[in-house]
Amino acid sequence: MTLRSLVASAAIIALSIAGVALSAANGGTLSPQAAPFQVAAAQGGAPNFTGLGNWFNSAPLNIADLRGKVVLVNFWTYGCVNCVNTLPHVVDLYAKYKDRGLVVVGIHTPEFPFERSASNVQAALKRHGITYPVAQDNDSQTWNAYRNKYWPSQYIIDQNGKIVFQHDGEGQYEQIDRTVARLLNASS
Repeated sequence: MTLRSLVASAAIIALSIAGVALSAANGGTLSPQAAPFQVAAAQGGAPNFTGLGNWFNSAPLNIADLRGKVVLVNFWTYGCVNCVNTLPHVVDLYAKYKDRGLVVVGIHTPEFPFERSASNVQAALKRHGITYPVAQDNDSQTWNAYRNKYWPSQYIIDQNGKIVFQHDGEGQYEQIDRTVARLLNASS
């Protein structure tokens, strides 16, 4: 097991514990589908994208202009095996829901110096079939604005600009899909 896998597992456990504590504080019961919504609800409004360099597949975006849309913010880096393992799921989710109002924004935050190269990021986008907007966060400013700690991490933002779901690491693909579908159906 890699250090990233251990860290991601610890984060998942911490989120689960936080969900149980939040549920208990509200006097309710916790279901597996409800936990991420309850934990993320405490996070509030999504921070704007800040300090980003190159944008690929899009002009620069900001959270305020994305109001009315469901947004998946995906923190990743192309040199991370766990990130690469999640990319097919993110690409598929984008293809499935982009015409219904989903916007995926990839935030490429490098862990190592070689991951800072725009041409390397562009090659990774092509290699993985990524057509959604991706921005380089070489100085980790958006990473820090989200108080992110792990690669990969996904944040789902509702039509009002609130973070309603957050997940670190691989997995939870069905939960992410259900969350996006539920938000999109609510606005139909």
